[in-house]
Amino acid sequence: MNAPEDAGATQVMAGRGTVGGGVSVRPNAVRQFVRHTVYVLRGNPVTLLAFGLFLLILLCAILGPSLVPYDPLASEAGQALKPPSLAHWFGTDNVGRDVFSRVVVAARLDLLISVSAVALSFAAGSAVGAIAGYYGGWFDRISGRLIDTIMAFPLFVLAMGIVAAAGNTVENVVYATAIINLPFYARVARAEVNVRREAGFVQAARLSGNSSLRTLAVHVFPNALPPMMIQISLNLGWAVLNAAGLSFIGLGVRPPAAEWGIMVAEGANFIVAGQWWMALFPGAALMLAVFTFNLLGDGLRDIVDPQRRT
Repeated sequence: MNAPEDAGATQVMAGRGTVGGGVSVRPNAVRQFVRHTVYVLRGNPVTLLAFGLFLLILLCAILGPSLVPYDPLASEAGQALKPPSLAHWFGTDNVGRDVFSRVVVAARLDLLISVSAVALSFAAGSAVGAIAGYYGGWFDRISGRLIDTIMAFPLFVLAMGIVAAAGNTVENVVYATAIINLPFYARVARAEVNVRREAGFVQAARLSGNSSLRTLAVHVFPNALPPMMIQISLNLGWAVLNAAGLSFIGLGVRPPAAEWGIMVAEGANFIVAGQWWMALFPGAALMLAVFTFNLLGDGLRDIVDPQRRT
């Protein structure tokens, strides 16, 4: 008599993804997330365009060296300062290097610097801000004064000072960019967590036996992510500009590495002489990258916002 009921119960438990020990899992969570992402992209053409451009930049960063027709570091004096043509789509620079190859390959280095810097600043800043906003007290006061100190300096000048003191290497450019971006995440995280720490769902989580750290990490912090997604997209663009700016003034990546800021700096000396392509194309690539990151914010917010997942 109980066999059909037991079989049905087994099927229900299997459908819910229950595993040993009574722990419930959601086998369709990834599918639901993908479906929600597709829904967001279809509902906002601008976001779809931004993600398409981002995939293009990511493709250039990953496969760039294998896609370009010439070695970006190989110079040929006989081909110096050639205008754009079928052989060299973006022309050549003053030592005969193919500008198109260098622009495409430079996406890897610039994207690596910006993503690494933003990841570091997001991890450190959001952690500091979330703890300060949730617990308050002496940690909130000390971290707040430290963040105010960083914000008191012009951020690009502060990055210049850090790189000049530590040395103009890629690692130091990443660290300097992460430091100047850290206050943005700390302030946003503190404000969002501070608003939600006494919300009803947070009190329910405490009454359910969750520790303070688990309540902060699992229940409060995910609801503070949407506004920080916009900040991440903006900071990615700022990080690219910061790296290019440091390279432009000679404090960033060193030549002959392929980097957009270096290429613009090298091409600026030849604009008056009529070799406009040396600065135009890397500058256009830099502008396109910043434009793409600025458009990504709304889409990332809609994707990670728990309230928009229906």
